[in-house]
Amino acid sequence: MNTIPHTAEHNVWVLDEAFNMPQLGRTRRIWVYHPQDYHNSEDRYPVIYMHDGQNLFDQATAFDKEWEVDETLNSVDARCIIVGIDNSEHRMKEYNFNSHEEYGPGEGKQYMEFITQTLKPHMDAHFRTKPEKEHTHIAGSSMGGLISLYGALHFANVFGSAGIFSPSLWLAPDAVKDLEPIAVQNGQYPQRFYFYGGAREGCQMVENIGKMVDMLAQYPYYDLTIDIDSKGEHSEDHWREKFIHYYKWVMKGEDAING
Repeated sequence: MNTIPHTAEHNVWVLDEAFNMPQLGRTRRIWVYHPQDYHNSEDRYPVIYMHDGQNLFDQATAFDKEWEVDETLNSVDARCIIVGIDNSEHRMKEYNFNSHEEYGPGEGKQYMEFITQTLKPHMDAHFRTKPEKEHTHIAGSSMGGLISLYGALHFANVFGSAGIFSPSLWLAPDAVKDLEPIAVQNGQYPQRFYFYGGAREGCQMVENIGKMVDMLAQYPYYDLTIDIDSKGEHSEDHWREKFIHYYKWVMKGEDAING
């Protein structure tokens, strides 16, 4: 019997195989990546919360191919913490704020309440995080990109930025109409957004990103970066390739805050 070897780096570990999600009545595996010298310093670090955790670090647990987030970050001596939250059979509901005729009632709000009210407080209490909004980020791809967009805007007091890779906006055709009232109200919480999309993804990916960006661009408190790849497809290969650009974008914002 062939088994796929584990590929997670030494500074990636599982926080809990069954972390309690009281808002949803479920449990979930949670991964943590921390800088290589974490245990030899007293520094505090910004945190990026990411979805589809089993695809981030370890080929043995990945659905298809892993993002190699840990290898990528170690190669540049990264100065951040990554929290990876596994998906489950409830992914299509948990990553959607809206109900869907095929997938059922949306549970995105409860999922985001789990991150902001349960998981983040735990991380801030047990790790040397920078807990402030400006240093708290959220990112994901596909459905994970969709929930990162909705979650960042609905919880703008918690997240300073969002990395939105190939968001499944086709599943939320009223997203611009849904989110504009929220965007209008968030003037006291400036945010940064990194949008990535591939021209070969289909489902009007680039067009849908453009509509969302046009809406957000009306408001001066959103700092928007758009990365469209003319050869990009809807796959871990492309998201893995772009992750280093996203990380550097996050840290550029961190450097600006730190002066």
